[in-house]
Amino acid sequence: MFTGLIEDLGRIEEVSRLAAGCRLRIMTDLSTAEMAIGASVAVSGACMTVTDRAERSFVVDVSAESLRKTTLGELRKGDRVNLERSLRLSDRVGGHLVTGHVDGIGRLVSVVEEGESAIFTFELPTGLGRSTVEKGSIAVDGISLTCFKCVSDRFDVAIIAHTRKVTTLGGKQPGHRVNIETDLLGKYVARWLEPQVPLVAGSEPEE
Repeated sequence: MFTGLIEDLGRIEEVSRLAAGCRLRIMTDLSTAEMAIGASVAVSGACMTVTDRAERSFVVDVSAESLRKTTLGELRKGDRVNLERSLRLSDRVGGHLVTGHVDGIGRLVSVVEEGESAIFTFELPTGLGRSTVEKGSIAVDGISLTCFKCVSDRFDVAIIAHTRKVTTLGGKQPGHRVNIETDLLGKYVARWLEPQVPLVAGSEPEE
């Protein structure tokens, strides 16, 4: 579990292709001594497991499923990624509860400067719009943001200068793809409001 408050802007040091996935070595200013092997780290919003570490870097193995559902497969050496270590129960939740389980890949549509801030408009993959609400929470590449002007296939967020400086949003241009995780509570509410259907095709609910 994470909060969506980015701790470090890491850099991809090495990408190794595996039989059905890839291995990423990520340079970071975070203390890798505090990253136990097996610990969870959100890499641009996707929850990954630390499999190795060095003094200034750590390694994660990305499964084929994660490559299909996130933008991690598009990363190349030198690319920047948002990093956040997993939440401790004693921490303040300054953003919102983020699982690191990406719901889909969105696309940056436009950036409109507005004084010291900017309005970023993102396009959503089909079906995710029903989980967004006005002034609700959403994670874009792991960044906890408040969405507004929510419609079926897109939403806006206001990005302050600090957020652009310390996250990957500072380098995003229209057309760039991003990992989207909608609000955890909203997903459960949306699921409960769906018509009740059997979970397995051809099966019937018990009386």
